[in-house]
Amino acid sequence: MKKIPHTFVIVFSLILIAAALTWVVPSGEFVRQQEIVQGSTREVVVPNSFHYVDGSPQTWQIFSSLFNGFCDKADIIIFILMVGGAFWILNNSHAIDVGVMAFLKWVQRLTRFRLVSFLGVDNIIITLVMILFSIFGAVFGMSEETLAFVVIFIPLAVSMGYDSIVGVCMCYVAAHVGFAGAVLNPFTVGIAQGIAGLPLFSGLEYRLICWLVLTIIGIIFVLWYAHRVKRDPHKSPVYDLDEYWRSRVGEQVSHPVRYHTPTSAWIVYVLVGLVFVYLSYAMPTTQISVGNSSSNLVIFPVLAVLYAILGWFSVCKSVHFFIIDLLLFTILTLVVGVLGYGWGVMEISSLFLAMGLLSGIADSQNANSLARLFLDGCKDIMSAALVVGLASGILFILKDGQIIDTILYGLTRSLSSLGDVASVGVMYTFQTLLNVVMPSGSAKAALTMPIMSQFADLIQVSRQSTVLAFQFGDGFTNMLTPTSGVLVGVLGIARIPYATWLKWVWKFIIGLILVGFLLILPTIFFEFPGF
Repeated sequence: MKKIPHTFVIVFSLILIAAALTWVVPSGEFVRQQEIVQGSTREVVVPNSFHYVDGSPQTWQIFSSLFNGFCDKADIIIFILMVGGAFWILNNSHAIDVGVMAFLKWVQRLTRFRLVSFLGVDNIIITLVMILFSIFGAVFGMSEETLAFVVIFIPLAVSMGYDSIVGVCMCYVAAHVGFAGAVLNPFTVGIAQGIAGLPLFSGLEYRLICWLVLTIIGIIFVLWYAHRVKRDPHKSPVYDLDEYWRSRVGEQVSHPVRYHTPTSAWIVYVLVGLVFVYLSYAMPTTQISVGNSSSNLVIFPVLAVLYAILGWFSVCKSVHFFIIDLLLFTILTLVVGVLGYGWGVMEISSLFLAMGLLSGIADSQNANSLARLFLDGCKDIMSAALVVGLASGILFILKDGQIIDTILYGLTRSLSSLGDVASVGVMYTFQTLLNVVMPSGSAKAALTMPIMSQFADLIQVSRQSTVLAFQFGDGFTNMLTPTSGVLVGVLGIARIPYATWLKWVWKFIIGLILVGFLLILPTIFFEFPGF
């Protein structure tokens, strides 16, 4: 059997290919100007401004691109290291293991209900989790945040008799299917519509249908695969690799946990409670923004009351359940921070670091022990962090070689002689292929939408159709392109080689791309609200 190349080898090979293209493809660029989009200043392309420039073939830059890639993705790299270290501290307490086993025991009791037994408890769990993360992706563009959830859902999936791929699908794939079928995603739909001159989040009704169709397809595919793996675990492409996760889950069975509540857990309970009291006083209401609508909600006072009640019962039961309680309120605070205060990876990584340290303190770990555990977690996740910077080097080669604009210009010129369906199809194909080398939705919107929206006017196609083509093109290939820092980070955490993932996921992505095209077609022939 031929050995699969290491992920580092695959990504560096793509850097070499990108460098070779800079010797073949002529260099060119568009003129760009600053415009106000959604209240923010963004750089957009000036129509009919493309011009060729002196060539910039890349040679020794294949090495400097690695440095630039690490600098450019420093936020995600640091995020991975901080979350990895924090969860290593948490995992040392065996709280997640205890929580998973307790959850599975509770789930088994549900089988006494006829409807639950008929549908299958595992199927219900996978479906509900995927719907939740798909909503997160569709509403506020959850992407990087999924990195923090992989270490939670993979042990759960393995405990249920599945594999690490199912665990990744439950959070990462679900969120990115929702991201592609975005309903109110400000990072794709919001920016693209702003540049195209459309009312913000208009066409919501049809995009909601698209999201529902794509989410159902994603859930059906994952359930089919999960059933196949549970019936015969050796059919999993990561069966041997999952020994790491099976051994971690097995530790809970072979080494029963001693339930106890040290004094330090009570101290942490009081300290966190005081923090919630302060937040309730300082921020009694929070303006939650979803799309272009917002509401002032009394969130932190409610969280404070819930924490006081749930935290008391959990800390009385065992420190393990109290740590799970800390994790739960960390996630709830994350959601509030993202929707209410525009948090990014800095705030989220800081939140999880605080959770990890508080978990360790509650488990009676001293300062030296916390430091050692944190460093062990960073070491364990280091390869995932490094590959993010390595993959980003591909983009720097293409940008420094000045060939991205040339490719864009050549493809848009070829659209002029095509009909409506073919033109939209080519636009969709182009956005899909461009996303392989430029996974940033906001950057791609700024580059392509000024041209695509005006071209839509010329061929008398709704600008909303071009936004939909951009939206789908931007979303699906995020789940397979090695230039996506989130994908390579997730795979690194899950210990799934990129080549193994690509071999497993490509048919699913092709299917989503075809469904996406079919969903665009009705917008050409029928009138929908906002189109």
